[in-house]
Amino acid sequence: MDLYVALPDHEPRGGIVVIQEAFGVTAHIESVCELLAAAGHVAVAPELFHRQDRRVFPYDDIPAVMPAMGALTLEGIDADLDAAFAHLAALGFAPSQTGIVGFCMGGSVTLYAAGTRRLGAAVTFYGGGIAKGRFGLPAGLESGAALCSPWLGLYGDRDLSIPIDDVEQLRAVAAECAVDSDVVRYANGLHGFNCDDRPDVFDAEIAASARERMVEWFDRHLARV
Repeated sequence: MDLYVALPDHEPRGGIVVIQEAFGVTAHIESVCELLAAAGHVAVAPELFHRQDRRVFPYDDIPAVMPAMGALTLEGIDADLDAAFAHLAALGFAPSQTGIVGFCMGGSVTLYAAGTRRLGAAVTFYGGGIAKGRFGLPAGLESGAALCSPWLGLYGDRDLSIPIDDVEQLRAVAAECAVDSDVVRYANGLHGFNCDDRPDVFDAEIAASARERMVEWFDRHLARV
């Protein structure tokens, strides 16, 4: 499995796995890795579509994306997560110094990881499948009720694929866990609000706020190297 790797220009603060959006490890996902590297982290993005013929899709080709997502399995996702975390472990990062962030489909994977692995921190950007799991994953509510890593969820109220009621239920079950959690809702946020390669949904103000919250969450929760 290929990994996109971004390195800081000084001693790293932590190691972070960046989980792709539905369209693959796009230029946008690579830019997130570079942003995290600029904040002092080693960032790696595994290609979850590496078992398929195509790994990256245009944003306007939803019909091609759907079979790729449908081919994902829980076994494959777990294997890819383990491989990405093993890469960071080989660089010397303990689980408490390791984080994960994901977008869209990757946001769902991130919530699952936060409910099954003890990590330093996790951040979900508009991950769906809250009431009913997708890609072989359990429902987000199930993962949220089992959090064992500090988790931050970032959602948009205008995201037609993620009901606000589901987000609030997720907030409630996460709050019952022993680890720190937070859910932030952006009133004007659409699905994909962080992706500056999608002008139809990108919101610069919301994206800036969400990115700041992401970096701060990792700074707050990742153990010092």
